[in-house]
Amino acid sequence: MKALIYHGPGRRAWEETPEPRLTEPTDAIVRVDAVTICGTDLHILKGDVPAVEPGRILGHEAVGTVMATGTAVTTVKPGDRVLVSCITACGRCRYCRAATYGQCLGGGGWILGHRIDGTQAEYVRVPFADTSTHVLPEAVSSEAALMLADILPTSYEVGVLNGRVRPGDTVVVVGAGPIGLAAITTARLFTPSHIVAVDLAASRLEAAKRLGADLVIGAGDDPAAAVAELTRGLGADVAIEAVGVPDTFDLCTRLVRPGGHVANVGVHGAPVTLHLEDLWIRNLTITTGLVDTRSTPALLDMVAAGRLDPTAFITHRFDLHDMEAAYRTFSDPVGTGALKVVLSRNADD
Repeated sequence: MKALIYHGPGRRAWEETPEPRLTEPTDAIVRVDAVTICGTDLHILKGDVPAVEPGRILGHEAVGTVMATGTAVTTVKPGDRVLVSCITACGRCRYCRAATYGQCLGGGGWILGHRIDGTQAEYVRVPFADTSTHVLPEAVSSEAALMLADILPTSYEVGVLNGRVRPGDTVVVVGAGPIGLAAITTARLFTPSHIVAVDLAASRLEAAKRLGADLVIGAGDDPAAAVAELTRGLGADVAIEAVGVPDTFDLCTRLVRPGGHVANVGVHGAPVTLHLEDLWIRNLTITTGLVDTRSTPALLDMVAAGRLDPTAFITHRFDLHDMEAAYRTFSDPVGTGALKVVLSRNADD
């Protein structure tokens, strides 16, 4: 089969590699029908995630068709159309029993495209298939479901829920890429009084407006002054960091009011200075986290009911074999206006 293989920082190739096989009774082999690229994949390619070894197939989000299952798999069968979650769950360990699947001790967690071969391929082996895939209803398109593999549950759980967004809050989202836009979308479920988006790219701020931001702050603007004016000098109740660089994290700590909450979602590849000499007296709460995907069933129900439209994040579509072109497009969001790209299997393949 063909797959996108990581060959070390800055090096990738769409090339031939052996097809995956069942290795455990709990495995499933899934034909990848739709896949996307994540900002985390770009972090890997920059060398920010050293646990990813050369030779690894990248990708941790997919929708596909079950082709084969191990003898212990009971909830999915060949022919089922499934969402492959970015988080794998053994379902038995202490963390999985508490629905903290991202910290799975039984061989799961974030492993696809990280510690084992991932989804940017024609086929993928999915461990613990019973607890790591979701059978999709006919009413949910593959493209819509694909956005539930990572960005929607990540923004919702690590940003909105961890940030404890409440009705009437002022919420600032720093970074209007796919995760930030998903945070704007899911924050609206809690009816905040204002949602503010901060980004340098005009195209992403336009997308933020379209998806529900009340105020956008771009290059050349002063975010602290704008938020202070909006909140009568108090600051935001919640600041969601959706970039993963030191400056944006520091900005979030300056935008929240005393007693406010900074919810870090971005993947950081460099140290960040935590200015406790300034922050300790302001009663701030700072949370970080890896998504657990415990919210995926609820989000899937909302999509099926027409309450959420995740396809709004998709800007570019490619054939599965155009992986290199998709990476070039996604890697240059300022030049291309890319938010989420979707690569789909040709019906004849």
